[in-house]
Formats: sequence, structure tokens, C-alpha cells
Amino acid sequence: MIRACLVCSTPFDENEVLEFLPRGRRVAFDAGRGRLWVVCATCRRWSLVPLEDRWEAVEELEKAVRDRGRVLSSTDTIALLKVGPLEVVRVGGASRSEEAWWRYGRELVRRRESYGKLTFAAGAASAAVVLGGWATGGMSFIGAWWLWSQAPDGIKRSARWFRFGSAAWRGRYACDRCGHEFRDVSFRERQNLFVLPRAEDETGFVLGARCPRCGEREEGGLRLHDRDAERTLQRVLAYHHFDGASAQRVRSASRLIEEAGSPRDLTRILLRGGRRVGDLQRTGAIALEIAANESSEQRLLEMELAELEAVWRKEEELAAIIDGELTDVPLLETLRRRALGALPQ
Repeated sequence: MIRACLVCSTPFDENEVLEFLPRGRRVAFDAGRGRLWVVCATCRRWSLVPLEDRWEAVEELEKAVRDRGRVLSSTDTIALLKVGPLEVVRVGGASRSEEAWWRYGRELVRRRESYGKLTFAAGAASAAVVLGGWATGGMSFIGAWWLWSQAPDGIKRSARWFRFGSAAWRGRYACDRCGHEFRDVSFRERQNLFVLPRAEDETGFVLGARCPRCGEREEGGLRLHDRDAERTLQRVLAYHHFDGASAQRVRSASRLIEEAGSPRDLTRILLRGGRRVGDLQRTGAIALEIAANESSEQRLLEMELAELEAVWRKEEELAAIIDGELTDVPLLETLRRRALGALPQ
């Protein structure tokens, strides 16, 4: 069994995830070709696992990725996943709906569960205060009714405030029309924020607000672009969906992205001509939050994925030589095909 990097000789850490490949915190595999590498944490080079130690580990990895894998990012030829503490590079892509569910769906469902617990706790606390007030005679019926109706929402608003603060965006931006300086955008104004898709040959979108002084939106007001727009919309939608979503709604939103073709295409479809955040239909808004997060994470991972793919291509050439694919070795080819199930045992 391979124990250290073949390039820099750094010992591989144990992973406690794989029975047949207990070394390495990041591994890479190609089930179709029967390739398996351990990626060195020090020099980032890929060490090919010996042929005789490869087949059971590849099968185990394929099952682990399918059953427990969380997709971080993928291209047409490579996917980056997490299986517990183990990072896995898998040659081949995952469906968009699968990516959306693993990355964001569970978080939205978890939010819904947390919000339900918060609502229950707020109701219980309000009931205790009301009953206590009546018992001591220190609260009138009107006061009790007001507290019962307002306290739960107040507790939930406080929970939102502790998580997000009061402003979705802070900065300095002058209205092109009248020069009014925007210093922040409050979450209370989120319903009136509008989102516009960029031109066909540009990525991203524009997030804006009407100017409170001149009332202009088209030729003035607040206009956020690129990272500012993306970051602010992520915060606004997370605040807007503080109560989360059901698993069914998340899956419907994921299907919207898959049917649109990409997060960018979904954004163009949903925001055609520009839309106010408050006018977005619930499932579409959930899909837009998923798409905004996916676009942001994708950009952060693009450099690593590009590097991974380049390294994979180099190491694949080396693996082909090591495995004898550039020479005629019938016995090796028979062994490979049998291990992949192409030949009877």
C-alpha cells in the first residue's frame, strides 16, 4: 500500500474513511480507466496507487461518492467532492440538481427546521409571560393580546438581526442623476430592490435601488455590479428566506436551474427585463438564491479546478505509460477489463 508521496516523500495522513485506501486526505480516481491517485498535501502532486491495490479502493470510492458525497464543484470532466473529512477528485460530472441539493438544499431545509423551533420557543415564551401577567393581575386583556400577537415576531426579528445585522450593503455610491450619496441598504428595503441581468456577452447582474431624493431608477439611483451585487443579493435572499424551505420546494428550485441549463441562464430567465425582489415567486426566489451561491462558489473554485484538471491530464499521461498502455501487454489489458467487469471471472 502506498504510504508516502512519490515526488517529495511526505508521508500521507490516515483518512479513516476508506478501508482499502486508508492513506491520504485527498484522493483522485477515474473508475472508467481504473486509475487511483493519492494527492500530496505538501507538494500537491498526484501519486499513482499500484495496480494491485487499486481495484477494491476504486469500487469503494465510487460507492462512497454516490452514497455520501457532497459535490463542491464540477466541470465536464472532473468533479470535486467531500466524503466526510476526505476530499475526492472524481473524473466525470454530477447532475446540476444533485449539486444544488448537496450544496444548498440541506442548508435551506435545516433553516426551516431551526425556524420552526424558534417559532415554538417564541410562542412558549410569550405564553409564559401572558399567563404570568394574568396570574399577578399586572396585565390587561389588551396588553396580553398585543404581547401574544407581537412577541413571537419580535423574537424572530431579533434572531434575524443577530445573524445578519440591519444592513444588506454598506459603502459609498453617488446617484448619477442628483448626486445623492448612498451609505447603506437596509434589509427593510429589500422588497423594493431590483435585479437586472447584464448584457448577453457579460456575466452577473446589476442590483439597484431607486434614489430617495430624485426618485430616479433607470438613469440614477444605486447600481451595484459584480462582487458587490452578488454579495448583497446573497445576503438579501438569505435574509428573505430566513425561514428556510421544504425539501420539495428545494428540489423544485433545483429542477428550475437544471432545466434552465445553468445558474447564469436561470438568472436571465427569472430577471428578464428586471424584477423587484418582492415580486419574485417563492420557488423562483429560492432557485435564485441557490444560483447566486453557486455562481459565487464556482468562481472561487475555478482556479483550483483548472489546476486539478491540468494536473490530471499530466498524470494521466504518466499513468498510461506506467500501466503499459503505450505498449502491447495483452495480460495487463485482460486484467484491467476483468476488474472493470468487462470479462467473466
